[in-house]
Amino acid sequence: MSTARDFVGYGETPPDVCWPGGARLAVNVVLNYEEGSEYSIEDGDGRSDATLTEVAQARVPQGMRDLGAESMFEYGSRVGFWRLYRLFRERQLPLTVFAAALALERNPPAAGAIAGTDWDVVCHGWRWVEQYLLDEATERQHIARAHASLTRLIGRAPDGWYCRYAPSPNTRRLVVEHGGFSYDSDAYNDELPYWVTVDGRAHLVIPYSLATNDAKLVGGPLVTGRAFGEFLIDSFEELLAESRHQPRMMSVGLHARIAGQPGRIGGLRAFLDHVQGRPGAWLCRRGDIAAHWRTHVPPPGGTR
Repeated sequence: MSTARDFVGYGETPPDVCWPGGARLAVNVVLNYEEGSEYSIEDGDGRSDATLTEVAQARVPQGMRDLGAESMFEYGSRVGFWRLYRLFRERQLPLTVFAAALALERNPPAAGAIAGTDWDVVCHGWRWVEQYLLDEATERQHIARAHASLTRLIGRAPDGWYCRYAPSPNTRRLVVEHGGFSYDSDAYNDELPYWVTVDGRAHLVIPYSLATNDAKLVGGPLVTGRAFGEFLIDSFEELLAESRHQPRMMSVGLHARIAGQPGRIGGLRAFLDHVQGRPGAWLCRRGDIAAHWRTHVPPPGGTR
């Protein structure tokens, strides 16, 4: 992965692309499915993981099992996932699942439910661990193992890749080397997809967002689902207004153990009420964005 930073991007002249149906704003909702793949004593990590739980950080001394944090992760897979699953199924809305493979291995009913939808699955690693802490050989192994596992569990291969928070300097190269992914979302630097060159090959990047993400609801400034919903609606309205002049993309990030809580899902529901059926907006899967971009904005030189 190139360490050269690009502070310019498209600047004032992004590609003037319409999304399907003449829409100018693509809205993609992502459910991060991680529960059961986080750091744990039982998996030999030497510590429990309390990240993005109601306690925000570990309360139990390192080296001991944090049964409270473990239980909060379990809530996401046992309860929160199904609450969000029902919401999107009842509304017949598209969804993208950023899935850590081991998490779905440990919840066959959830894997089966996802397999029975037309949602697309993005590989979120074999485990929900930081790729930048892995040596190159281990990272390569994790990428291959995750792709194979999700393909088997869901019955279709993941098209995209996304790390926990940040990639290593090797990640993008290893993802391209693997050959099973057509894009990654390991960037937060734009509101449109863009092409990069990796070892002489064109590779698509579809940026993600931690701004419009329910991670803010734990240990952050937003406490209520209502506040989160208002933030999403404000973001949507600004992007929709801007899209009259240039196309835009909005990523909404959810977690089963966070947005799946009963006191928070109302804010998400209010946002969906606000955007469903709005002229100029296209609710879609992440793979739909990738496919549309490849067709209408081919890579420089025409090689893919």
